[in-house]
Order: sequence, then structure tokens, then C-alpha cells
Amino acid sequence: MSVVVVGLNHRTVPLGVLERMTISEAALPKLLRALLDTGNLSEVVVLSTCARTEVYAVIERFHAGLADVYSCLGDIGGATPEELADGVYCYYEDAAVSHLFEVAAGLDSAVLGEGEVLAQVRQAWELARHERTAGPVMSQLFRHAVEVGKRARSETAISRGITSISQAAVALVTKRLGGSLAGRRALVLGAGEMGEGMAVALGATSAEVLVANRTWERAGALAERVGGRAVPIAELPTALADVDVLLASTRAEEVMLGVADLAPVMAGRDGRELLVVDVAVPRDVDPSVASLAGVTLLDMDDLRAFAEAGMAERRREVVRVADIIAEEVARHLEARAARDVAPTVSALRERAEAIRASELDRYGSRLAGLSPSQAATVEALTRQLMGKWLHEPTVALKEAAGSPRGERLGEALRTLFDL
Repeated sequence: MSVVVVGLNHRTVPLGVLERMTISEAALPKLLRALLDTGNLSEVVVLSTCARTEVYAVIERFHAGLADVYSCLGDIGGATPEELADGVYCYYEDAAVSHLFEVAAGLDSAVLGEGEVLAQVRQAWELARHERTAGPVMSQLFRHAVEVGKRARSETAISRGITSISQAAVALVTKRLGGSLAGRRALVLGAGEMGEGMAVALGATSAEVLVANRTWERAGALAERVGGRAVPIAELPTALADVDVLLASTRAEEVMLGVADLAPVMAGRDGRELLVVDVAVPRDVDPSVASLAGVTLLDMDDLRAFAEAGMAERRREVVRVADIIAEEVARHLEARAARDVAPTVSALRERAEAIRASELDRYGSRLAGLSPSQAATVEALTRQLMGKWLHEPTVALKEAAGSPRGERLGEALRTLFDL
């Protein structure tokens, strides 16, 4: 049994490949079950966000299991082996644990110290539990990862300042529009987690906020929360004619706005420029829209470059967060090793207790004349002898747990005592 993670992220593949590999919320349950049904994986959690697509798994048959995961990733976006060859990473055991902890702590995010990813890690685990693809190993790992993420943010300054993609998007817009959004009108397309974050960040400025979403009720609720106005998705072209900036962040699987949609809008704006920030993966706005006169189109690559410029202070916290992660990885592996040897220790004690009880029963007729206090003494004596006899092998096995020596000791006990 091995714990592995196989995936790709914003650092390892171009945005175009990453958006093709993003898995929709609706498709995640089917993917989880399909991976588990291969028979080579006993537990699976899939983490798919705007910055990464990763499969965490407990693999029972290593090479066959890895082949299943790689095949699955290739099928998701129709990616060729050549496209994925240099972009897919694979980590095993302690390296896999360390990677997840780094993700949860915000060290592997487009915006260093990002807070949104911690909720995404938790949601991925909760979905896998709901679909019954996350068992004790994955649940313990992801529960610990959430704890690490919280600890990193409470004990260091890694989350100080702009620490979310949504905050960074609004900060980028503010800079592009002269340093203030006073008197500006901003339209947020999408009322999911990212759209909500951007709308809330805009609500703290002096901008007028409009919210458009495929679900009208959700658009209305978010607009009311930030003191803005909801816009029916069918009236999007009309709304775009009057806004200064569009921030797009839906989870649509296809492009929401193309040249054919925006060309008439720009023709009716009397030369007023439109700033478009597309933080959706897959993208909501066709890249060719940038060719339209008056349109400035920014995407996740631009957002990462902008966020990178303001990371100096948080980058100083990376060493402290890395120390926390190293400490927690060691603690996780130690606890997992102890859990791994627990069945052997339990079986050994059960076997010894069965022998003790059997021998007392065999000598039952000879002990029948003992008084209750004498019988209790015999019971206590035999239990104490058994405990002392088992103490040293139990301690030795627990101390060596997780090491090659521990595996040899465990195998020896199972063989010698037929456990």
C-alpha cells in the first residue's frame, strides 16, 4: 500500500493545458468512482481548482495503479502523453504528505499564502467522503492537512496582505484604473466562491457592483450582500455597455464571451475602454477578445505576475511555514506508522490471551479448590506474566514502525505466532 499524488498545476503546465485539465464539479463524483472501480486504488481524493488538478490515492498495486491515474488524467482534457510528460508530477509517501501540506498552507498557490485553497482542500476531502472513496488513510491525511493550513496561518504572517486570487484580481483592477475605483462600475460574472470573493472585495471599495450569474437567486443574494445590483444573464451585453471592468469567474466548461459577443458591445461604448479580468479556469472569455479595439484582457498569468511583485514580505515567512510542515509531516508519518503496526500488536496480544485462557481452562479442575481471593491472584499473576512477556516485542515493533526494520520485525512476529 502506497500513498501517492499525481497532478499538474499552474507552475508545471501552460494555462491552456491547465484549463483543459480542470474537472467540473458535476464530473468529480463520476471520476472518483471510476478511479476506485479500477481495483488498483483503495482510496481516492481529487483536488481540482483554478490552479491545479491532483489525484491523491492509496495504491494497492503500485505500477498498475499509477497507470490508471495517468490514463485518467490524459482522458480528462484529451491531452497527449507529450503534453503531460513534463508537466505531471508524482510524489510518494512522505513527499506526497509534504506536498499536500504545502498546498493547504498556501506555499504552492499562485498567490503565496492564499486562503481560498484551504477551503478547497477541505471540500475535496468532504466530497470524497460523501462518495465513499476516502477511507481512513485519506481522511487522516486530509484532516491533518487542514490542521496544518490553519496552523501556518495562525503562527506566521504568510496570510498577511493580499492572500487570495479574488483580492489580487480587485487589487490589479484598482491599479489598472488609476489607483481608485471611486465612481467606477464593475460587473462580476459568476457568483461562486471566486465571484463571491471578488464581489466582497469590490464592495469594500467605492465601486458600483453588478453581479451576473446563471442562477438568478444566487446573483441576487450576492448583490444584496455587497450593496450591489443583480443583472440577468440574458442582459449581460446591455450591462457590459455601461461598465468599466468585467471580472469573470464562472465554472462554465465553455467560453461565455467571444469576439462576436463583445464586438457589438464595444461598438456602442463610444470609444470607452473596457478592462476584462478573466480568472476562470477554463477561461470564460475567449483570448481573441484581446484583439478588439478598446479591450484590455488579463488572465491568470497576468494575475500571477501582479501578485508576484507584492510577495516580498510573505516570502520571508516561507521558511517558518516550511519548518511547521516538516514537523507536521514527521508527526503524521509517526502516527501512521503506529496505526500500521497496531493490528499486529493487537493480534499478538489476542493470541497470547487466548493461550492464557486456554491453559487456565485446562487446569480448571486443579484450580477448583482455590478460594475466590486465590483464584483472583492466579488470574492477576498470569495476566502480569503475559504483559511482561509481550512488553519488549511490542515496544520494539512500535519504535521501528515505518522503517525496514519494523517491517522485518512485523513479518517475523506474524510468521512465528501465525498471526
